[in-house]
Amino acid sequence: MAVVKICGLSNPNTMQAALDQGADMVGLVFFAKSPRNVSLAQAVKLADQARGKAKIVALVVDADDALLQSIKGDLRADYIQAHGNETSHRISQIKKLTHIPVIKAIRVETAADVASAEAFKSVANLILFDAKAPKGLLPGGNGLSFDWTLLADVKYPYMLSGGLTPDNVAEALRITHASIVDVSSGVESSPGIKDAELIAKFIKAAKSA
Repeated sequence: MAVVKICGLSNPNTMQAALDQGADMVGLVFFAKSPRNVSLAQAVKLADQARGKAKIVALVVDADDALLQSIKGDLRADYIQAHGNETSHRISQIKKLTHIPVIKAIRVETAADVASAEAFKSVANLILFDAKAPKGLLPGGNGLSFDWTLLADVKYPYMLSGGLTPDNVAEALRITHASIVDVSSGVESSPGIKDAELIAKFIKAAKSA
């Protein structure tokens, strides 16, 4: 049964919907340009709501040390998801600074992009494969998918993201055998606005696959 992460939660109602439906991981976004961005104060309240019920993931994009220290001390996240242009050296620094496991997002368009994950395998705790966004778009949460067959030769556990919806997640799991699926825009009624019904449908579809 796949592990399910609902990312970009930003209010107590949809957080509760995700928890009630059995989400295994919940993501809080710290990226000002994202419609899912939350303040540290908002994130702390949402994390407290989820603590003990789901793993808390703090998504950052090329975060500075000050934000990372806040995520460690105030948020007490279970994972940090590095979704920017972080190098393998920076991933090592984040782990040493926070002592929190790190998920490294790899943006995929070609087989070469998948192969680039090898550079992070020894430092990141988990690799996430997401769709590579066209220039000018945000690094994630765009509702774009990629060719899942590119992951056919990946032999290690990974997280799959990018364009997943209640309608296609079962097929994505069939093709990729991903350990974890991660959804954001695919369970929204509009950018940044989560839909409780879509969350329920996605989790049911993923866990039934």
